[in-house]
Amino acid sequence: MSESIEKQILNRIKKARRGVLFFTDSFMAYGNAKAVSKALQRLTRAGEIDRVAVGIYVRPVIDTVIGKVSTSVEDIAKAIARRDRARIVPTGIYAMNRLGLSTQVPLKVVFLTDGAARKIKIRNSSITFKKTAPKNVAAAGEISRLAIQALRSIGKEKVTADEIKKIQKVLGNEKKSKLEHDIRLAPSWIREIIKPVLNLMAHE
Repeated sequence: MSESIEKQILNRIKKARRGVLFFTDSFMAYGNAKAVSKALQRLTRAGEIDRVAVGIYVRPVIDTVIGKVSTSVEDIAKAIARRDRARIVPTGIYAMNRLGLSTQVPLKVVFLTDGAARKIKIRNSSITFKKTAPKNVAAAGEISRLAIQALRSIGKEKVTADEIKKIQKVLGNEKKSKLEHDIRLAPSWIREIIKPVLNLMAHE
């Protein structure tokens, strides 16, 4: 029976493209939790899949030059959010890194979420989902949501003119409709930083 579960799980995983994340509970149709976990452990030992974190697995992407490609922290966070039907937004140093404001790559990444608060260990790093009000994860723009969180992390009193200039430049790549939506969700001092970008867009 266990071999049958193992085969069914592997067949399903192989139907998806490499890099897609799977959760233990993705395979509950094939058997009980213990049998599924054992089958996943065997597939991991056989090198068919990798265990990314507790209960999370992937058939890794293989690059012809560098070999096995590790799943990014953000891909893992997004997969968890999709499963939980939750919204997430990167914060702190990670948001600043994504915007090019920092070269530091944090080992501990924090996402705001309107879903459940939790912490997940991944290799030598971790992802923390911090519960917040729905309004704080309602931003529509990929760039503007990062900019708002980066500015929040830096702080009104600590943000420099150079950082403001860099953020405004990056925000120029956001869609005008999304920026118009997201400015309404930002604190007043951040709105003042975004307004010049929208004014420029209005005259383009």
